[in-house]
Amino acid sequence: MAATDDLDTETADVLESLASLPTIAHPTISPDGSEIAFYYDETGRNELHVLDVETGTLEQWSDGDVPRNARWFLRWDADGDRVFFHQDEGGDEQNDIYALSRAGAVESVVEIDGQAVLNDVSDDGESLLFTSNRDGQMNAYRYDCTSEEVTKLTDYERAVGALSFSPDGERIAYATNETDDFDNIDVYVANADGSEPRNLSLGEVGAESAPMDWGPDGERLLVTDNTTDLSRAGVVDLAALDEIAVEADDDTESDAGDTDARAAADDAVTWFSDSDFEESPTGFLPGGERFFTLRDRAAQSIPVVYDIETGESRELDVPEGMTTVGRMGPSDVAIDENRLLLQHTSPTTRPELLVYDLATDEYETLLEAEYGPFSPEDFADAEYLTVQSDGVPETPAEAVDHEPADELEIGALLYDSGERPSPLLVKVHGGPRARDTKGFNLYTQMLVMQGFSVLEVNYRGSTGRGREFVEELLEDWGGAEQGDVATAAEHVLETRDWLDEDRVVVFGGSYGGYSAYWQTVQYPDLYDAGIAWIGLTDLEEQYETTMPHYRIELMEKYLGTPEENPDLYEERSPITHAKNLTAPLLMVHGVNDTRVPVSQARRYREALESLGYEFGPDGDVEYEELGEEGHASTDQRQQLRTFELLADFLDRRVDNEPADAAEHAADD
Repeated sequence: MAATDDLDTETADVLESLASLPTIAHPTISPDGSEIAFYYDETGRNELHVLDVETGTLEQWSDGDVPRNARWFLRWDADGDRVFFHQDEGGDEQNDIYALSRAGAVESVVEIDGQAVLNDVSDDGESLLFTSNRDGQMNAYRYDCTSEEVTKLTDYERAVGALSFSPDGERIAYATNETDDFDNIDVYVANADGSEPRNLSLGEVGAESAPMDWGPDGERLLVTDNTTDLSRAGVVDLAALDEIAVEADDDTESDAGDTDARAAADDAVTWFSDSDFEESPTGFLPGGERFFTLRDRAAQSIPVVYDIETGESRELDVPEGMTTVGRMGPSDVAIDENRLLLQHTSPTTRPELLVYDLATDEYETLLEAEYGPFSPEDFADAEYLTVQSDGVPETPAEAVDHEPADELEIGALLYDSGERPSPLLVKVHGGPRARDTKGFNLYTQMLVMQGFSVLEVNYRGSTGRGREFVEELLEDWGGAEQGDVATAAEHVLETRDWLDEDRVVVFGGSYGGYSAYWQTVQYPDLYDAGIAWIGLTDLEEQYETTMPHYRIELMEKYLGTPEENPDLYEERSPITHAKNLTAPLLMVHGVNDTRVPVSQARRYREALESLGYEFGPDGDVEYEELGEEGHASTDQRQQLRTFELLADFLDRRVDNEPADAAEHAADD
């Protein structure tokens, strides 16, 4: 499909301008705090840039050497002369680790079968810690920068993550699970060679704990834990823990013994929670007497600093919206003792870098956002709303009948396009363990500019609301959470008379793509069109073909195995109910996707063809495979290609000028 051939010039220009807006990604602070490295695409291509904190000088280090897609984070080496990055092949996420020097020299550092994800660099610069699924499951590996040898450090059946070196490089911390409770995650500390691993036995079995940062002296560990439902921060006194006789639980300990061990370990932890909201700690501040965390509230993230001695917290004085810091894993948020690097955005303001002074409670903008031909006033703000849902909407269920689930308050964001009447596009987030927030979303704003009011729903299973809310989705994919989405759509259609119930579209990517497929076969009466992007259609086939850590930590965790629950896998697969599709459907999938392989789209296409559905611009279904692309992309050219596909489909399949527009205008 040549989408641009069918778009008017004004629409095509708007889409190109939106896709061309330069975006900051993965800012990370140099070891001495003087520079910030990040991805930036002001040239039209993703490149690695370095910003001088004091002078504001911006320098481009790379020249087409880094990935076009800025999915994966960056990390400085110990002396601040190189930056490590991840490189794959056409978006397939089978990463190797490379380094880029100030002079622009690119060096291959770790080449390994499967996926490699850099977690940490030792303070002496001699070693790298990374996880890889080379041998199947994600486990920990160490790379010796002198000998160039790779050593496998762990060999667990469950995925290992959150790896970090102690300051002296003698120990490592990480998270994994050895219990029989599939939902459990524990914090471990081991020698740097992986020997003598010790489960710190924090929290309760079934909860999730993870190490976030080592204290400057290496005697304390900042951790996160959700034993009490809402995620909280804790500081572990490792010396005190050493004094507690906690036996290893890798033999045949009783449940009571494990409970006693965890109770004893809890005495060596100071837990911090100063609000009724989830908090996600990221790192100690210099000196180790304070730590930084992010507090989730009403689809926003608020930066917070805790004083460890007093336990008191203070929210930093930044604008409303989303504040993020650092990279994945332990965060180097501090530039120096008083200054923090924050990345901030809101529904109408694009990402920018701030330097926050803790001494004065003031901030300055280190790198302003680019707006091109637009301004913040051109973008739609988000209204945060809630709706009560028991997972069973009024719209009839055509695929699977459900009994009402627990009635929960479901949060959502509504963007008003200003059109009257306005078509509604229900945009479902992926994950499923993720959420929509009051941050700038380029896809949302693009859809609003096409005249669609956009509804984003944080269905049960989304993050930011606690462990119990997340666990509502266990063993119920395609169940109450999909009912939440439909219920929220019904709610806004009933309460906003300016929305047109005859022009409702569902759209999502990844798990949101699964949702788009599912919504169109489960609640076909609700939707007039659907767009499924890199979505799941056949759950058993997805289980067999996705990467091992996604198979176990996602599919098994939420659904069990196909052998254990064959009926559930079949029942909750959109392909099983493909005959229910009644609305025009656009299917879009990257050919290099290894999370959700393109076979998911191809199998659904074959099923629809066998049922007699017609394909093509004038048919029942439109199908597009995206070359040189995997599980979505931030590349401007590739984003524009997707924008054009979406805009063209919506323009042709969902009239922006309904037949009864004059009647609506008269009513107004």
